[in-house]
Amino acid sequence: MENRRFWMREYVEALLIAGIFLGFSNTFLVKTFYIPSGSMENTLLIGDHLFVNRFIYGTTATEGVAPSRDLRRGDVVIFRSLEKPTTDLVKRCIGLPGDKIEIVEKRLFVNDQEVDDDTFTQHKDPRTFPNKKFIRRQERLRDNFGPFQVPDEHYFFLGDNRDHSYDSRFWGAVPRHYIKGRALMVYWSYGGETPDGQWHSWGHKIGQIGRTATGFFSRTRWDRTMHLVR
Repeated sequence: MENRRFWMREYVEALLIAGIFLGFSNTFLVKTFYIPSGSMENTLLIGDHLFVNRFIYGTTATEGVAPSRDLRRGDVVIFRSLEKPTTDLVKRCIGLPGDKIEIVEKRLFVNDQEVDDDTFTQHKDPRTFPNKKFIRRQERLRDNFGPFQVPDEHYFFLGDNRDHSYDSRFWGAVPRHYIKGRALMVYWSYGGETPDGQWHSWGHKIGQIGRTATGFFSRTRWDRTMHLVR
């Protein structure tokens, strides 16, 4: 009986330690994230599941333990939504604190210098809308924006799918403390049904899990496995 209690205690302690480690790593080291929309195509596709580097930009918990650096232009970043802070978003960092951002007929300028971002940016809509009040806000700010100066301790983000991204052009710059980490790697990419981040019902959730399981081999994009995000 004594041996059984000892074994049970060790088992419970091991589970607690594992839980604490997983909680710590998910909070401060590596987090997972999935892509529910096409705003970052073709860099990230709907159904991509990512590892997110939580420590690269430095935290109090990892200071002096893990290597870190400042956020850079071009980083693909996970951050809390300004409009719905319980939701995480992924976009590319375009502007650092103090930068002047301007978009003129789809062309991006940072500090009055045109940015050649064709390696990751695409425009799927050939139309160009002027920034006029009679044009719907979603269109007029999409193609002609600014000039806008990024405030201190804030960052400006755009989606790579520039014509179909809801980003800093519409809701502004993101404060430093909203930043969660940098997208590191696609560990799994699934071409089937992807969760929308909303709770529907247990029946919907169970059905979704079942459909994912049956389509795992046929709908997994194997060529994107362990694909580095750049």
